[in-house]
Amino acid sequence: MKILILNAGSSSQKSCLYNLEDVLPDTPPEPIWEASIDWTHHDGFAEIKVKHQHGQVLEEEIAATSRPEIIAHMLETLWSGEAPVLKSPSEVDVIGHRVVHGGAEYRQSTIINDQVKEAIAKLAIFAPVHNPANLEGIITAEKVFGNVPQVAVFDTAFHAHLAPATYTYAIPTKYTEQGIRRYGFHGISHQYCRDRAASILNRKVEDLRLITCHLGNGCSLAAIRNGQSIDTTMGFTPLEGLVMGSRTGSIDAGILIHLLRQPDMDADKLDRLLNKESGLLGVSGISADLRPVLQAIAEGNQQAQLAFDVYVNSLRSHIGSMLASLGGLDALVFTAGVGENAPTVRAAACEGFEFLGLKLDLDKNNQRLLDVDIAAPDSAVRVLVIHTQEDWEIARECWNIK
Repeated sequence: MKILILNAGSSSQKSCLYNLEDVLPDTPPEPIWEASIDWTHHDGFAEIKVKHQHGQVLEEEIAATSRPEIIAHMLETLWSGEAPVLKSPSEVDVIGHRVVHGGAEYRQSTIINDQVKEAIAKLAIFAPVHNPANLEGIITAEKVFGNVPQVAVFDTAFHAHLAPATYTYAIPTKYTEQGIRRYGFHGISHQYCRDRAASILNRKVEDLRLITCHLGNGCSLAAIRNGQSIDTTMGFTPLEGLVMGSRTGSIDAGILIHLLRQPDMDADKLDRLLNKESGLLGVSGISADLRPVLQAIAEGNQQAQLAFDVYVNSLRSHIGSMLASLGGLDALVFTAGVGENAPTVRAAACEGFEFLGLKLDLDKNNQRLLDVDIAAPDSAVRVLVIHTQEDWEIARECWNIK
């Protein structure tokens, strides 16, 4: 089976093709084709990169006059151009799409039809940056591949079984009825890490109490028990929860009221401040990327140190809240860009939980290994570093639903 994955966003588009045999493998295989579009490379241009299974990398820069046309051009490199991997588009068996917001209605992955497309468009009110880009990829794939089945894999679906006490905000019911509730995000990543953790530990998913820490530019935690997300840090939007690269995370709502009363502030400016100018960037004044912040700390920059300390304090605090939901912990999982590559963050986060009997193997932690247990042999809690593979999780959903 050939499964094509489209992961569309406002600033980039990533795609890959898996060629699978009759049995779904236990570990992710290498895709036979990978491609990406960077919409921000140059004004008026998009950069396309295509990587094939034998290592060929092709790069092209074209005028960004029509996003659907450029997406179609990228997809056509599957069977045309310098190094095609297919003879025709008809060889693709199913196409999987990451869709950020499925609302309360879509609690699992689903075959895309007109009703699903209408729902994705309607839910753009909750995800105005992401859902339209996701829908754009779906419609473009329809034009390129015709009647090939397409599957929507929702980022919110993994958190769809949260209890009402967990997803309900303490606001008048009429607003809850309008869809204002906790949804949670990064669900595809959290789901992948749940299954990979069970495999690494040789345990059943249903027997594990996990906290999965997706730490990238966007950050979220999930408390997982009996295989289901029972709590998570992101809420109605991805802004809630942990301090992130450029997002505030949870903040006193009274601050927002105070800021909106300032003569030079409006809703759009506040949106930018909270999502693009805060977090590590806002406190450090250096970058939303942790690496320059750590470099500045090494050079004695006190503001960078404060940014790191605020980031870690937020992480520890929210891990603590997830512990309360779980009533115990079998494994703490770190994933995504920071989680996989920043041993200082992992060590600092774990320092607060020695009372659980959690002990890191500092040598293993500093080696930057992936898909491994970095806890000390006598640790009562396992600590895992897992390379998240959302594209493969989408492919698995397509396999199971097809």
